[in-house]
Amino acid sequence: SLQSSLNAEEGLGVASLSVLYAALTLSSMFLPPIIIKKLGCKWTIAVSMCCYVAYSLGNFYASWYTLIPTSMILGLGGAPLWSAKCTYLTIAGTLYAEKAGKSAKDIINQYFGIFFLVFQTSGVWGNLISSLILSQSSNQGEVSEEDLECCGAYDCLTDTTNSTGSERPSDSLIYTLLGVYTASGVLAVLLVIIFLDQIKSDQAETEKEKTPFWSTFLATLRHLKDKRQCLLIPLTMYSGFEQAFLSGDFSKSFVTCALGIQYVGYMMICFAGINSLCSLLFGKISQFTGRKLLFALAAVLNTSCLITVLLWKPDPKQLAVFFVIPGLWGVSDAVWQTQTNALYGILFEKNKEAAFANYRLWESVGFVIAFAYSTKLQVYIKASIVLSVLALSMLTYGAVEYLEAKSSPGIPAATKKENGGPHSQETHM
Repeated sequence: SLQSSLNAEEGLGVASLSVLYAALTLSSMFLPPIIIKKLGCKWTIAVSMCCYVAYSLGNFYASWYTLIPTSMILGLGGAPLWSAKCTYLTIAGTLYAEKAGKSAKDIINQYFGIFFLVFQTSGVWGNLISSLILSQSSNQGEVSEEDLECCGAYDCLTDTTNSTGSERPSDSLIYTLLGVYTASGVLAVLLVIIFLDQIKSDQAETEKEKTPFWSTFLATLRHLKDKRQCLLIPLTMYSGFEQAFLSGDFSKSFVTCALGIQYVGYMMICFAGINSLCSLLFGKISQFTGRKLLFALAAVLNTSCLITVLLWKPDPKQLAVFFVIPGLWGVSDAVWQTQTNALYGILFEKNKEAAFANYRLWESVGFVIAFAYSTKLQVYIKASIVLSVLALSMLTYGAVEYLEAKSSPGIPAATKKENGGPHSQETHM
């Protein structure tokens, strides 16, 4: 979330993010099934996390020769990490549901809710660290009316950002920040290696033994034969578009421009804190409300935020608005993250690795496109693109729900009960 502001010169920050997600896209297509098969979920998670540490190290001397290669390394490690994590949670949830005699679908939903509660708090701690460190910068001051004219939806596309809010902090502050992030990454890798159990699913192991290497290699692409997977592509890509817009465009053209870079962390804390609480909440209440109602809520909130971004001219005197928008965005993002992940786990139970690899692939494509045009277009055009993708994704998601509802009535009630819902049977189709 700091790249677009911290490494703004020649668009290095957003270029590195675009390369990162392009590498993640390639990685999603080929690596997850192979690496998970070779290393298992635990060691895939540990090795992939080392790629994140490499990215932190690359930022110590931010240039095209350090950031671009480390962005590629992080991208390649990202897809196996997320696929292994999703597979781990889905298998753990299914095993626990069998032992407890509960619905696998409900337990998986809860597990993803708990995971995203913890995951989204990383945004709280990470951004709190950045704001506390960067607020010690000596180059803070009032933003002039003239500079404010270049903030907001109709931002100036020139490289001249305001002289107070956007000035790069001192190297010593940046090194302190990166040192804390790198140490946290190393500690995280050690915790996984020492404490995380290697998990095995007998069914998954048997299937893997039967599957030839090239078949596994192409599993991600073959999964696109499933009509439901193709219909979920816009929704999955939208997840990338909306996160890229908030972290890349809103943070730079609204927060950094009008308030200063030290406020980016506080804004992202608001987003991440609400996101994490709602992730836990939606994971628990989805079994009562159903996912359709939650998706509708997220669509309405995100649309409201984007319309506000288009109409509002940022003003430091209206400080609350800088936090209300990310807060509501956090509520909607909690739905996109928990419910879309859980939806993939439920719909494609027999092909979890390939399905979650597709999830990361298409989400990454959304990020790549959004960051690629980031420095070329004004914010109002980018907000309009995000709105259009949201509208399309709701249409195609509705089609998936229609297909599911249409195929459900033909399944005997007893079968539904045994398998924790109609979706378990549909994976054979």
